[in-house]
Amino acid sequence: MSNDETFAAAYREHYWAVSRYVARRLDGRSSDVEEVVAEVFTVAWRRRSDLPPSPLPWLYGVARHCLANAVRGYGRRRRLLDRIGNDESTHGRQVVDSPDSVSPGDWVHEALARLSPADQEVLRLTAWEELGVDGVAVALGCGTRAAAMRLHRARRRLRAEIDRMDITVAGGTASPRRDIPKEHGHG
Repeated sequence: MSNDETFAAAYREHYWAVSRYVARRLDGRSSDVEEVVAEVFTVAWRRRSDLPPSPLPWLYGVARHCLANAVRGYGRRRRLLDRIGNDESTHGRQVVDSPDSVSPGDWVHEALARLSPADQEVLRLTAWEELGVDGVAVALGCGTRAAAMRLHRARRRLRAEIDRMDITVAGGTASPRRDIPKEHGHG
């Protein structure tokens, strides 16, 4: 198979997986997602001779770099808008969540958000993208042992965050115990 055919097969086979990967990290901002995914496949086209036999983890690695570039660009635009005062709060438009906007699994996302970006990424690659340690290693650009260690440490830190949140399970759903003070000194 030629490099062009290899690229075409990777594009057909993995376009939606890469799109989902990017969308989950950009909270579904569709125009931004399309832009980043286009950049991923532009890089893949330019480097089509480097595509491995199982290209999805490699494509995730490219997507990580494209996302980092995009996020830096969003940050620059946000700072510029803040400097010129052209944001929603300046014009009196603010969005406030309703009290019932919290979904039952939000505590998991809250615990995940408390972790470093590196820990978040290794956990997302295994949970969301369903990669094994070998695939995680390719996506992160590190060795298998390093990927396994990063995953182990990230899981341990996530568990610690969940424990800090004092999650209770009632009626089959879990939620943080924010309204119940912990007892101290007796135990």
